[in-house]
Amino acid sequence: MAKRDGQKIKMTSVNELLGVSTIAGCDEIDVMKIHPFKNHPFKVLDDEKMHELVESIMLDGVLVPVTVRLVNEGEYEMISGHRRLFAVKEIGLERIPAIVKNYDDDEAVMAMVDSNLQREEILPSEKAFAYKMRYDAMRRQDSRNGLTSSRIGKKLSEGRADDELAEKVGESRGQLHRYLRLVELIPSILELVDKNALALATAVEVSFLNHEVQEMLYEYMLENDICKTFQVFALRDYLKENDSITKMELWRILNENAPKDENNRFQKLTITKKKLQEYFPTFYTKTQMEKVIFDLLSQWKKQNDEFKG
Repeated sequence: MAKRDGQKIKMTSVNELLGVSTIAGCDEIDVMKIHPFKNHPFKVLDDEKMHELVESIMLDGVLVPVTVRLVNEGEYEMISGHRRLFAVKEIGLERIPAIVKNYDDDEAVMAMVDSNLQREEILPSEKAFAYKMRYDAMRRQDSRNGLTSSRIGKKLSEGRADDELAEKVGESRGQLHRYLRLVELIPSILELVDKNALALATAVEVSFLNHEVQEMLYEYMLENDICKTFQVFALRDYLKENDSITKMELWRILNENAPKDENNRFQKLTITKKKLQEYFPTFYTKTQMEKVIFDLLSQWKKQNDEFKG
Protein backbone atom coordinates (compact mmCIF):
# COMPACT_ATOMS: atom_id res chain seq x y z
CA MET A 1 0.00 0.00 0.00
CA ALA A 2 1.41 3.39 -1.01
CA LYS A 3 2.35 5.76 1.76
CA ARG A 4 0.19 8.90 1.83
CA ASP A 5 2.41 11.70 3.10
CA GLY A 6 1.02 14.94 4.48
CA GLN A 7 -2.55 13.75 4.93
CA LYS A 8 -4.25 15.54 7.84
CA ILE A 9 -6.35 13.52 10.21
CA LYS A 10 -9.37 15.32 11.75
CA MET A 11 -9.91 14.34 15.39
CA THR A 12 -13.51 14.17 16.59
CA SER A 13 -14.20 16.57 19.49
CA VAL A 14 -15.83 15.52 22.74
CA ASN A 15 -18.86 17.65 21.80
CA GLU A 16 -19.23 15.87 18.46
CA LEU A 17 -18.82 12.44 20.05
CA LEU A 18 -21.66 13.19 22.44
CA GLY A 19 -23.95 14.62 19.82
CA VAL A 20 -23.76 18.31 20.77
CA SER A 21 -23.98 19.88 17.37
CA THR A 22 -24.24 23.54 16.51
CA ILE A 23 -27.83 24.84 16.56
CA ALA A 24 -28.74 27.33 13.85
CA GLY A 25 -28.76 30.91 15.08
CA CYS A 26 -26.79 30.11 18.23
CA ASP A 27 -23.24 30.61 19.37
CA GLU A 28 -21.11 27.84 20.80
CA ILE A 29 -19.82 29.30 24.09
CA ASP A 30 -17.11 28.00 26.38
CA VAL A 31 -18.90 26.69 29.49
CA MET A 32 -16.19 28.19 31.70
CA LYS A 33 -17.12 31.64 30.43
CA ILE A 34 -20.73 31.36 31.63
CA HIS A 35 -21.46 32.35 35.23
CA PRO A 36 -24.64 31.70 37.26
CA PHE A 37 -27.19 34.48 37.51
CA LYS A 38 -26.48 36.66 40.53
CA ASN A 39 -28.66 35.58 43.49
CA HIS A 40 -30.28 32.89 41.34
CA PRO A 41 -33.35 31.84 43.38
CA PHE A 42 -33.87 28.42 41.78
CA LYS A 43 -31.98 25.41 43.11
CA VAL A 44 -29.95 23.19 40.77
CA LEU A 45 -30.02 19.74 42.37
CA ASP A 46 -27.96 16.70 41.48
CA ASP A 47 -31.03 14.47 41.72
CA GLU A 48 -32.73 11.79 39.63
CA LYS A 49 -34.11 14.34 37.16
CA MET A 50 -30.62 15.75 36.68
CA HIS A 51 -29.31 12.25 35.96
CA GLU A 52 -32.04 11.88 33.32
CA LEU A 53 -31.03 15.20 31.77
CA VAL A 54 -27.38 14.12 31.67
CA GLU A 55 -28.35 10.88 29.89
CA SER A 56 -30.53 12.79 27.44
CA ILE A 57 -27.71 15.17 26.51
CA MET A 58 -25.29 12.28 26.13
CA LEU A 59 -27.69 10.64 23.66
CA ASP A 60 -29.11 13.59 21.75
CA GLY A 61 -27.04 16.62 22.66
CA VAL A 62 -28.31 19.96 23.92
CA LEU A 63 -31.54 20.32 21.96
CA VAL A 64 -32.59 23.64 23.49
CA PRO A 65 -29.91 26.32 23.67
CA VAL A 66 -29.33 28.23 26.90
CA THR A 67 -29.90 31.97 27.09
CA VAL A 68 -27.14 34.26 28.32
CA ARG A 69 -26.18 37.90 28.30
CA LEU A 70 -22.74 39.44 27.82
CA VAL A 71 -21.58 41.06 31.05
CA ASN A 72 -17.89 41.60 30.36
CA GLU A 73 -15.74 41.04 27.32
CA GLY A 74 -15.82 37.28 26.77
CA GLU A 75 -17.81 36.65 29.97
CA TYR A 76 -21.49 35.75 30.14
CA GLU A 77 -24.24 35.54 32.77
CA MET A 78 -26.74 32.69 32.55
CA ILE A 79 -30.35 33.75 32.08
CA SER A 80 -32.02 30.44 31.31
CA GLY A 81 -30.35 27.03 31.38
CA HIS A 82 -28.61 26.54 34.73
CA ARG A 83 -29.59 22.85 34.82
CA ARG A 84 -28.40 22.27 31.25
CA LEU A 85 -25.09 23.96 32.03
CA PHE A 86 -24.66 21.77 35.12
CA ALA A 87 -25.37 18.64 33.06
CA VAL A 88 -22.95 19.65 30.31
CA LYS A 89 -20.19 20.22 32.85
CA GLU A 90 -20.93 16.83 34.45
CA ILE A 91 -20.43 15.17 31.07
CA GLY A 92 -17.23 17.08 30.44
CA LEU A 93 -18.27 19.11 27.43
CA GLU A 94 -16.35 22.27 26.76
CA ARG A 95 -18.96 24.29 24.87
CA ILE A 96 -22.71 24.73 24.88
CA PRO A 97 -25.11 26.25 22.30
CA ALA A 98 -26.35 29.60 23.57
CA ILE A 99 -28.48 32.55 22.50
CA VAL A 100 -26.89 35.84 23.55
CA LYS A 101 -29.34 38.57 24.62
CA ASN A 102 -28.68 42.27 25.11
CA TYR A 103 -30.53 42.67 28.44
CA ASP A 104 -30.08 45.36 31.06
CA ASP A 105 -30.16 44.26 34.72
CA ASP A 106 -33.92 44.46 35.20
CA GLU A 107 -34.71 42.86 31.85
CA ALA A 108 -32.34 40.04 32.75
CA VAL A 109 -34.10 39.48 36.09
CA MET A 110 -37.53 39.31 34.49
CA ALA A 111 -36.38 36.99 31.71
CA MET A 112 -34.62 34.71 34.21
CA VAL A 113 -37.67 34.45 36.45
CA ASP A 114 -40.13 33.93 33.60
CA SER A 115 -38.08 31.14 32.02
CA ASN A 116 -37.58 29.26 35.30
CA LEU A 117 -41.23 29.46 36.35
CA GLN A 118 -41.92 26.96 33.57
CA ARG A 119 -40.44 24.19 35.75
CA GLU A 120 -42.79 21.42 36.88
CA GLU A 121 -41.85 21.59 40.56
CA ILE A 122 -41.04 24.87 42.29
CA LEU A 123 -40.41 25.18 46.02
CA PRO A 124 -42.13 27.94 48.04
CA SER A 125 -38.71 29.49 48.78
CA GLU A 126 -37.90 29.57 45.06
CA LYS A 127 -41.20 31.27 44.28
CA ALA A 128 -40.68 33.74 47.12
CA PHE A 129 -37.29 35.03 46.00
CA ALA A 130 -38.12 34.80 42.29
CA TYR A 131 -41.32 36.82 42.73
CA LYS A 132 -39.49 39.36 44.89
CA MET A 133 -36.72 39.82 42.32
CA ARG A 134 -39.21 40.28 39.48
CA TYR A 135 -41.47 42.55 41.55
CA ASP A 136 -38.58 44.85 42.43
CA ALA A 137 -37.37 44.88 38.81
CA MET A 138 -40.84 45.83 37.56
CA ARG A 139 -41.09 48.67 40.08
CA ARG A 140 -37.67 49.99 39.10
CA GLN A 141 -38.62 49.89 35.42
CA ASP A 142 -41.90 51.70 36.07
CA SER A 143 -40.12 54.32 38.14
CA ARG A 144 -37.58 54.98 35.41
CA ASN A 145 -40.19 55.14 32.69
CA GLY A 146 -42.38 57.47 34.74
CA LEU A 147 -45.48 55.59 33.66
CA THR A 148 -48.81 56.42 35.25
CA SER A 149 -52.08 54.61 35.40
CA SER A 150 -55.02 56.57 34.00
CA ARG A 151 -57.30 54.36 36.09
CA ILE A 152 -55.91 55.29 39.51
CA GLY A 153 -53.55 58.16 38.79
CA LYS A 154 -50.54 56.54 40.45
CA LYS A 155 -47.23 55.26 39.23
CA LEU A 156 -47.45 51.62 38.27
CA SER A 157 -44.74 50.91 40.81
CA GLU A 158 -47.05 52.13 43.55
CA GLY A 159 -50.32 50.57 42.47
CA ARG A 160 -50.24 47.98 39.73
CA ALA A 161 -46.92 46.14 39.78
CA ASP A 162 -48.33 43.49 42.11
CA ASP A 163 -51.49 43.07 40.00
CA GLU A 164 -49.45 42.66 36.82
CA LEU A 165 -47.04 40.22 38.43
CA ALA A 166 -49.87 38.16 39.96
CA GLU A 167 -51.45 37.81 36.53
CA LYS A 168 -48.08 37.00 34.94
CA VAL A 169 -47.23 34.17 37.35
CA GLY A 170 -50.77 32.83 37.67
CA GLU A 171 -51.33 33.68 41.34
CA SER A 172 -54.01 35.70 43.08
CA ARG A 173 -52.85 39.06 44.39
CA GLY A 174 -53.21 37.82 47.97
CA GLN A 175 -51.23 34.65 47.33
CA LEU A 176 -48.50 36.66 45.61
CA HIS A 177 -48.09 38.83 48.70
CA ARG A 178 -47.96 35.73 50.91
CA TYR A 179 -45.01 34.44 48.91
CA LEU A 180 -43.34 37.86 49.01
CA ARG A 181 -43.50 37.77 52.82
CA LEU A 182 -41.50 34.51 52.92
CA VAL A 183 -38.27 36.31 52.03
CA GLU A 184 -38.35 37.78 55.56
CA LEU A 185 -37.99 34.33 57.15
CA ILE A 186 -34.72 32.99 58.50
CA PRO A 187 -33.37 30.13 56.32
CA SER A 188 -34.11 27.38 58.86
CA ILE A 189 -37.80 28.29 59.07
CA LEU A 190 -38.07 28.77 55.32
CA GLU A 191 -36.70 25.25 54.92
CA LEU A 192 -39.58 23.97 57.06
CA VAL A 193 -41.99 25.57 54.59
CA ASP A 194 -40.23 23.86 51.68
CA LYS A 195 -40.57 20.52 53.50
CA ASN A 196 -44.29 21.09 54.17
CA ALA A 197 -43.54 20.96 57.89
CA LEU A 198 -44.85 24.51 58.41
CA ALA A 199 -48.03 25.81 56.81
CA LEU A 200 -47.69 28.74 54.42
CA ALA A 201 -50.26 30.80 56.35
CA THR A 202 -48.35 30.27 59.60
CA ALA A 203 -45.04 31.09 57.93
CA VAL A 204 -46.46 34.40 56.69
CA GLU A 205 -47.36 35.40 60.26
CA VAL A 206 -43.90 34.33 61.47
CA SER A 207 -42.31 36.57 58.83
CA PHE A 208 -43.44 39.66 60.75
CA LEU A 209 -41.27 38.68 63.72
CA ASN A 210 -37.69 39.89 63.90
CA HIS A 211 -34.97 37.35 63.23
CA GLU A 212 -33.94 37.02 66.87
CA VAL A 213 -37.47 35.99 67.84
CA GLN A 214 -37.66 33.70 64.80
CA GLU A 215 -34.54 31.89 66.02
CA MET A 216 -36.18 31.26 69.41
CA LEU A 217 -39.38 30.16 67.70
CA TYR A 218 -37.43 27.71 65.54
CA GLU A 219 -35.97 26.11 68.68
CA TYR A 220 -39.48 25.76 70.04
CA MET A 221 -40.70 24.07 66.87
CA LEU A 222 -37.80 21.62 66.93
CA GLU A 223 -38.72 20.59 70.45
CA ASN A 224 -42.49 20.51 70.05
CA ASP A 225 -42.87 19.61 66.38
CA ILE A 226 -45.82 21.96 66.08
CA CYS A 227 -46.66 25.62 65.67
CA LYS A 228 -50.05 26.95 64.67
CA THR A 229 -51.08 30.32 63.31
CA PHE A 230 -53.05 31.27 66.44
CA GLN A 231 -49.94 30.64 68.56
CA VAL A 232 -48.01 33.13 66.43
CA PHE A 233 -50.90 35.60 66.72
CA ALA A 234 -50.58 35.40 70.50
CA LEU A 235 -46.84 35.95 70.27
CA ARG A 236 -47.26 38.97 68.02
CA ASP A 237 -49.89 40.43 70.36
CA TYR A 238 -47.41 40.17 73.22
CA LEU A 239 -44.71 41.92 71.18
CA LYS A 240 -47.07 44.78 70.35
CA GLU A 241 -47.01 45.65 74.04
CA ASN A 242 -43.39 44.72 74.74
CA ASP A 243 -40.18 45.70 72.99
CA SER A 244 -38.49 42.35 73.56
CA ILE A 245 -39.15 38.83 74.79
CA THR A 246 -37.13 36.17 76.57
CA LYS A 247 -36.95 32.58 75.45
CA MET A 248 -38.80 31.45 78.59
CA GLU A 249 -41.60 33.96 78.01
CA LEU A 250 -41.88 32.93 74.36
CA TRP A 251 -42.25 29.28 75.34
CA ARG A 252 -44.87 30.18 77.96
CA ILE A 253 -46.98 32.08 75.44
CA LEU A 254 -46.79 29.36 72.81
CA ASN A 255 -47.57 26.60 75.31
CA GLU A 256 -50.52 28.47 76.76
CA ASN A 257 -51.93 28.92 73.25
CA ALA A 258 -51.08 25.46 71.96
CA PRO A 259 -53.82 23.19 70.57
CA LYS A 260 -55.88 21.73 73.39
CA ASP A 261 -55.33 18.00 73.15
CA GLU A 262 -54.35 15.24 75.56
CA ASN A 263 -50.73 15.14 74.46
CA ASN A 264 -50.37 18.87 75.02
CA ARG A 265 -50.26 18.30 78.80
CA PHE A 266 -46.80 16.80 78.42
CA GLN A 267 -45.13 19.58 76.46
CA LYS A 268 -41.76 20.70 77.73
CA LEU A 269 -41.74 22.77 80.90
CA THR A 270 -38.99 25.32 81.41
CA ILE A 271 -37.67 25.90 84.95
CA THR A 272 -35.00 28.54 85.25
CA LYS A 273 -31.66 27.89 86.88
CA LYS A 274 -32.29 30.79 89.23
CA LYS A 275 -35.52 29.19 90.46
CA LEU A 276 -33.85 25.82 91.06
CA GLN A 277 -31.03 27.43 93.02
CA GLU A 278 -33.56 28.51 95.63
CA TYR A 279 -34.11 24.84 96.58
CA PHE A 280 -30.82 22.99 95.96
CA PRO A 281 -27.33 23.30 97.42
CA THR A 282 -24.78 24.65 94.97
CA PHE A 283 -22.83 21.37 94.95
CA TYR A 284 -25.80 19.28 93.71
CA THR A 285 -25.35 17.83 90.24
CA LYS A 286 -28.07 17.77 87.57
CA THR A 287 -28.64 14.04 88.23
CA GLN A 288 -29.06 14.61 91.97
CA MET A 289 -31.55 17.41 91.38
CA GLU A 290 -33.57 15.30 88.94
CA LYS A 291 -33.70 12.44 91.49
CA VAL A 292 -35.07 14.73 94.21
CA ILE A 293 -37.65 16.21 91.86
CA PHE A 294 -38.93 12.84 90.64
CA ASP A 295 -38.95 11.37 94.17
CA LEU A 296 -41.13 14.26 95.30
CA LEU A 297 -43.37 13.86 92.25
CA SER A 298 -43.78 10.16 93.04
CA GLN A 299 -44.85 10.99 96.60
CA TRP A 300 -47.23 13.64 95.33
CA LYS A 301 -48.79 11.23 92.83
CA LYS A 302 -49.22 8.55 95.50
CA GLN A 303 -50.92 10.99 97.85
CA ASN A 304 -53.09 12.31 95.04
CA ASP A 305 -54.17 8.79 94.01
CA GLU A 306 -55.05 7.96 97.63
CA PHE A 307 -57.08 11.12 97.88
CA LYS A 308 -59.02 10.23 94.72
CA GLY A 309 -59.67 6.70 96.10
